[in-house]
Amino acid sequence: GGVYLATVAGWPIIAIGAASLVAALGYTGGPTPYGYRGLGEVFVFVFFGLAATVGSRFAHDGTAPLDAWLLAVPLGMLVTAILVANNVRDIDTDRPAGKRTLAVLLGRRRTRHLYALLMLGGFPLIGWFAAAGWTPGLTAIAVAAAPLAVVPVRVVYRETAGPALIGALKANAAVHALTGALLGLGAAL
Repeated sequence: GGVYLATVAGWPIIAIGAASLVAALGYTGGPTPYGYRGLGEVFVFVFFGLAATVGSRFAHDGTAPLDAWLLAVPLGMLVTAILVANNVRDIDTDRPAGKRTLAVLLGRRRTRHLYALLMLGGFPLIGWFAAAGWTPGLTAIAVAAAPLAVVPVRVVYRETAGPALIGALKANAAVHALTGALLGLGAAL
């Protein structure tokens, strides 16, 4: 897949792929893994949100317009929330192991607030961008996924046990996928 994309879209896709690979290796590897320095969420937002969304657009038609960057923000928020939910689940084991994830640094209560912001905060942005004409108007249909985002937020606020939080991770991933599909549909129509 990567070779095909590189031949179709050229050096920018190769650069994104190389940077993503280096970032992935640095998450838990190397002398100072950034995932254990409270920076994992920043890298997930940048590489799985911005780079993935804008890179996909670039691979599709060779452009990286403002609307792709704007819509990458709420998608980046949702994908980052997956890591936050995972890390809030692992606070009790990460802290004694010396893993200083953002969840360990913030504590459970503030991490839950961050999770809610990441899960719910992108939907007003989607509506605002469409209403302002910065993104195609029909991308606003993705706001329809917002009620589904409430379910994993409630779980993350109420639960500390692994199985329940794994369910929240799965629901979070489904909301991310649905939101991306609706944004793509709205942009295509």
